[in-house]
Amino acid sequence: MKLETVIPNFKAQTTEGPISFYEWQGNSWVVLFSHPADFTPVCTTELGRIAVHNPHFQKRNTKLIALSCDKLKDHNDWVADIKSYCLDIPGAFPYPIIADESRELAVSLDMIDAVNKDNPELAMTVRALYIISPDHKLKLSMNYPASTGRNVDEILRCIDSLQLVSRLKVVATPANWTPGEKVMILPSVKEEELPRLFPKGVDKVSMPSGKVYVRTTTDY
Repeated sequence: MKLETVIPNFKAQTTEGPISFYEWQGNSWVVLFSHPADFTPVCTTELGRIAVHNPHFQKRNTKLIALSCDKLKDHNDWVADIKSYCLDIPGAFPYPIIADESRELAVSLDMIDAVNKDNPELAMTVRALYIISPDHKLKLSMNYPASTGRNVDEILRCIDSLQLVSRLKVVATPANWTPGEKVMILPSVKEEELPRLFPKGVDKVSMPSGKVYVRTTTDY
């Protein structure tokens, strides 16, 4: 699924009851992520760690929702296992899990190979993760194989970056950036605009090429 694609207003059965996606999303950001199967070890760690970090997502006005092609009953039974394994999940399990037995939603969201969608042996969802803005657009996607669990800190870092550049459209975040560190000013910003946009100052890096294109600031 390409970036800036509008996520369709799908309906689904979840562990928290039926939902209509746009209504459920409201004015929040969303992390929608798939996992290959219930009652599997790596998926158990992923859903558990994401649940533990739910307060950090809430601080970022971000809702969580998972998806796999297992039955709703399996999801509910598995949640008990996840909570037993991850004892630091506070209170009730904090987000819904979509039951997509037909695989239709997973196919439409490019979380599964459409060729194999009717083959139970091959049609497992990959570890796809989509960060969706309040206007229902796909802003970032991550795809991992079944063998590699995701890093929750990286998901949160990406949300921080996306929300910052959504608010301040003249900057981008550099490699390994975390909140509070310098951001990069876009080359499209003219020199004469800098004092107005960044009154606390801008740092400029001299390059052997003589071109001034690395301009950074913490004024955001």
